[in-house]
Amino acid sequence: MTDLSGNPRRFILFTVFYNARAYYPVLAILFLDLGLTLDQFVLLNLIWAATIFLFEVPSGALADTIGRKKLLVTAAVLMVVEMSCLLLAPRNGGALLLTLCVVNRICSGLSEACASGADEALAYDSLPESGRAGAWDKLLATTMRWRSVGFVIAMVLGGLLYDPVPINRLLPENLHLSADLVHRLPVAVVFCQALVCLVVSLRMVEPPRHAGHNVGGTFRSAFKLTLETARWVFTHPKTLVVVVIGLTIDSIVRNFATITSSYYRLIELPEWTYGFIGAALGLLGWFVPGIATRLNNRFSTLGNLGIAAGLALLGLTALTPAWPVYGILPAMLLMTIMGYLGFTVSRALHAEADSAKRATVLSVKGLAFNLGYGLFSLGFSRLLAHFPDHPAGAALRSALIWQVPAFALATMTLFAWAALLKRRAH
Repeated sequence: MTDLSGNPRRFILFTVFYNARAYYPVLAILFLDLGLTLDQFVLLNLIWAATIFLFEVPSGALADTIGRKKLLVTAAVLMVVEMSCLLLAPRNGGALLLTLCVVNRICSGLSEACASGADEALAYDSLPESGRAGAWDKLLATTMRWRSVGFVIAMVLGGLLYDPVPINRLLPENLHLSADLVHRLPVAVVFCQALVCLVVSLRMVEPPRHAGHNVGGTFRSAFKLTLETARWVFTHPKTLVVVVIGLTIDSIVRNFATITSSYYRLIELPEWTYGFIGAALGLLGWFVPGIATRLNNRFSTLGNLGIAAGLALLGLTALTPAWPVYGILPAMLLMTIMGYLGFTVSRALHAEADSAKRATVLSVKGLAFNLGYGLFSLGFSRLLAHFPDHPAGAALRSALIWQVPAFALATMTLFAWAALLKRRAH
């Protein structure tokens, strides 16, 4: 008899160490301090999003065919490789630096695609069949609590480890570390996290599954179901409006989320504070679902999307002066909007989707959002490259200004289109 009792605990360990990464609060400036430009970094995020977009469906089919454990081991190995690339990347290393960073982003995207869903599927199938739904709710709640704890610790630790000033204050003068070495410390921590994920995934036990799966047939079925569901999503007026408006808001807000540390540097925040800001945002995230629930119960889906768009426009506009220190307020507003938007979109799609294709609808939404994010990253990188970056940060200032009217025009057009569709439906 296969002993699956340890899998839930291993699932918690894996998801905490995999997702709560210490370099998150300094992600953008980590690449910039290695010698990349901001537009190159944004382009790297396009590569990351495109990789997830291309491999999300095949990885799901593989997980159901060759086993979830193998996909999780692969995800952990890829995480080790992606961290090794950053540890070995030479500062101002030209083509070699860019190549290693591209490999890092591809491995990161592949790893995300492999882990996506496979960890939860393995954990769910490891629970006793009797009362499985209730047990899963308890396990998921426990996992979310530990992930929040891990996220807070990782954010604070990553921000503190990246700043050479407080690090060297603790060391004797003859043992002071160079800025380049200190900047690798959060990456070294995540490399150790990757090793923990690898050990944990190797110790997982694959639950018994039905035999008779055919890899080619599974791939074909997965792609066919995804295409059929995508056709339904983009021809059904309510889901079409939710996904298109949702990805428009998500792409611009998520793009800012990836360059927050560069913005923090622009508004003259010391690097050691970045982690505390990330931890504060994690704590604020606890309150977002309650607020989102009340707003969604009071207003229609389109009304809630309008609130999210209005708040996003307010936050984007308030970013443009780049006020020293106080510029953190609109940044925090934008980051909390992501949770509210995600809740609203998920709630609307669950209400419209048939139970037989619910998971695939959410997968199509994820694919569309990643595509939208990737395309916006491409446009934003071209915008950054168009402006001179002298003095330092000038290109980012200009790009932040130009994205405001672009977002305002796009959302006004989309909401007018949504209102027209609604009128035609009646």
